[in-house]
Amino acid sequence: MATSAEAADVNKDLAVDIRLVQGPVKYEEPPFLACGGGEVSFLGRTREETHEKHGKLLLLRYEAKESMARKVLQELAHEAIATHNLQYVRIVHSLGDVPVSLASVLVQVVGAHRKEAFVANAEIMDRLKKKVPIWKQEVWEDGATWKDGAVVEPNA
Repeated sequence: MATSAEAADVNKDLAVDIRLVQGPVKYEEPPFLACGGGEVSFLGRTREETHEKHGKLLLLRYEAKESMARKVLQELAHEAIATHNLQYVRIVHSLGDVPVSLASVLVQVVGAHRKEAFVANAEIMDRLKKKVPIWKQEVWEDGATWKDGAVVEPNA
């Protein structure tokens, strides 16, 4: 039989779903939690864009330092749970190619109240862009460019 400390660790781990996937991210329903009064989902898609020199955007290509990215995503999720009293966090991010109109990131949170859920979801996205070692290349009709990103801020 598990001790209460072991059970708490299992329950804490079940509250977080972190994945890096090849290709586009697909929307998933968050789990139903009876204590969850607010669910917020953000699905980030590749949008149509035209570069003055390279033409139409075909796709975004993501690369990552995978082991570090997973670790930092876990940290972001657990910090959001502690800070905003959430019951669940899911972060799924693409690696590889994501064509126009398809999604590259899914962030979902479940909390007791809507305000905390909205704030937590936005905060996770902001911190993900500043802290997680995932890089984005834009592939155009005529060439490719690396998207300027923020300098990784360890304390973000």
